Amino acid sequence: MNGYGGSILRIDVTTGRARTEPLPEEMARKFLGGRGFAAKLLFDELKPGTEPLSPANLVVIAPGPLSGVFLPGSGKVTLASKSPATGGYGDSNMGGHLASELKYAGYDAVVIGGAADKPSYIFIDDDRVEVRDASKYWGRGALEAERMLLDDLGEDFRVATIGPAGEKLVRFACVSHDFGRQAGRTGIGAVLGSKRIKAIAVRGTKTIPLADPKGVLALGKEMYQACFSKPGFKEWTPYGTAGVTDWVNEVGAFPTRNFQGSFFEGHKGINGQRLKEKILVTDKGCFGCPIPCGKYSRTRGFAGSGREKEDIRVEGPEYETIALLGGNCGIKDIEDVAYLNHLCDQLGLDTISGGNVAGFAIECYERGIIDRARVGRELSFGDPGSVAYLLEKVARRDGLGDLLADGVRAAAAKLGGGSERFAIHVKGLEISGYEPRWAPAMMLSYMTADVGGHHNRSWAITHDVATGRDSLEGKVDKVIELQHTRPLFDLLGVCRLQWVEIGFDLHYYEDVFPLVTGWKYTWQDLMTASERVWNLTRAFNIKHIKGFGRSADYPPARFAEEPVPDGPAKGKYIPREKLDIMLDEYYAKRGWTKDGRPSEATLRRLGLGAVADELASLGRL
Repeated sequence: MNGYGGSILRIDVTTGRARTEPLPEEMARKFLGGRGFAAKLLFDELKPGTEPLSPANLVVIAPGPLSGVFLPGSGKVTLASKSPATGGYGDSNMGGHLASELKYAGYDAVVIGGAADKPSYIFIDDDRVEVRDASKYWGRGALEAERMLLDDLGEDFRVATIGPAGEKLVRFACVSHDFGRQAGRTGIGAVLGSKRIKAIAVRGTKTIPLADPKGVLALGKEMYQACFSKPGFKEWTPYGTAGVTDWVNEVGAFPTRNFQGSFFEGHKGINGQRLKEKILVTDKGCFGCPIPCGKYSRTRGFAGSGREKEDIRVEGPEYETIALLGGNCGIKDIEDVAYLNHLCDQLGLDTISGGNVAGFAIECYERGIIDRARVGRELSFGDPGSVAYLLEKVARRDGLGDLLADGVRAAAAKLGGGSERFAIHVKGLEISGYEPRWAPAMMLSYMTADVGGHHNRSWAITHDVATGRDSLEGKVDKVIELQHTRPLFDLLGVCRLQWVEIGFDLHYYEDVFPLVTGWKYTWQDLMTASERVWNLTRAFNIKHIKGFGRSADYPPARFAEEPVPDGPAKGKYIPREKLDIMLDEYYAKRGWTKDGRPSEATLRRLGLGAVADELASLGRL
């Protein structure tokens, strides 16, 4: 098939055996690739009751049909599994060069199952696939292990690793690649750790068949030129995602001190300008990237860290890290945020969940829910030592860190004391860097995201600001539109930032898809495929989480009951009755029941009849 490697690679790490099977054309046509393939494979192959950290769980790694092709930002890959953070569908999208390398090796999906009896890594060199001993890399930091593997295998391999947090089964452990790209969310690193897989190393030397190579080359050149000519190109590239810090703070949406507030008085010390002036070394981009958002930086450890004089290099910090390890923990110095970023990268921790967990623990300490004897030291917002101490404890599952390593939902359930009100998550996944109490579309985006409290499915904060944040009118329609448009990039295997940040025209993807695949899909055809996958991941959660429905879509009580205390959003919150108005409208427009379950008619309309039949057989339709 044009645009595809043509094969699914299956690896049983218990036995060390690998086999390939042809990629079914019907699956490619209906689910496109990337997140679509991951959702399809996981729904079909995982039984209800599968424990996320058991050998029966699977990890799917899938590029898309546009990955590795001469197109802007065509280096995105999806890593997915049953999430140990939420118990439902989980995935994370990662840049770098792994997606293109997998395509060049001939694979549209890698499915990893079982569990090795000793530390291992997966070696893929075109058709040669092996499960190799990784004892020498086990226990090493994620960045350190990547460097060691490249030294051992050669620089023409692409390597993804887990850190100590993944080895210790921290439920928000990430997967690292290219010395600073992460599949950060939903705990895929922990699933690999449960399988005792330290790393995946890939080299590919094949080509990707294209329906119209000359047409792809010509349109690809035009797409690059279109990126360079956009007015936002020169404004956005120097700062990357860190450039939105001031704006988010000015509109009252910057998470501050465990989301107690939405305006951080210290934001000027951690914004994009400060990053550029104080720590930036150079820009860094992923495969095929015309607008490199990666900022390769230099920092040192903070006073008392024992690393004050070291020259530490880190990719970042990006906005989400600035928001959660910065404002959400009260940290006002970009060097301190960069150091905490580096610490998370080495430990293999998601910086979003890591910053949430640290903020939650500090608030619990300040409220007397946990004391110094249990923590082992004093904790306070604004102290980078407090945050670093907590991250280290979590990654090693040491003391209080063992409790926090399961995420804020599980920690609050055990701690009690009212901490459930300010455990900031949806569905068990900690919320990312946009405080939504004066942003109803963003609130609904978090509430209904299939993986839990994540912004990347529907970044609706700009729509809230543009259309008025006290009104609900039009918000549901926009969220649904974004939940089809933004995930489509994950299906295709390309980066969405060209569109999001510099206004790149969406019609290019409709134009290039037939040139790559030979399939005459319209934009609506592509959007229907994305809608199909959205309903499939919702169905996965219904299949795997008993009683899943409307109750899973509510945010923490802080957001529905506590007014923002200060800043531009002072006094704002969205009460439960307004949340219910949005959910009712959202479910109706999606063709779901009032409890948030896709109807049989909706599933069959989208070509998911077998999914409807399975849910019916389980009594969950």
